[in-house]
Amino acid sequence: MSESSQNKNRKIKQILLNKYVIVLLIFVVVIVFFDDNNLVSRIATDMKIKKLETEINYYKKIIETNKLQIRELQSDDANLEKFARQQYLMKKDNEDIFIIQEKK
Repeated sequence: MSESSQNKNRKIKQILLNKYVIVLLIFVVVIVFFDDNNLVSRIATDMKIKKLETEINYYKKIIETNKLQIRELQSDDANLEKFARQQYLMKKDNEDIFIIQEKK
């Protein structure tokens, strides 16, 4: 080996064996893996938060559509009758209901 490569190796060893570098490396390892608020659990928590936020948005949309449907049903008796016939298969006394299903 040449003298310059040996000097480089010595410098690298000196840097790596420096007490401050060792303490810094131990600190980073503890923070990333062993702390109560470690990086791994933080990433998992962020993923859960994103999932829950998408669920919140989904349910907000459903609530809005249900509110619109409630307003529509409360505004007119014809709409209420139409809803009852479609959703609950309600009928008048002198009517027969035939359910036709399309084949897929």
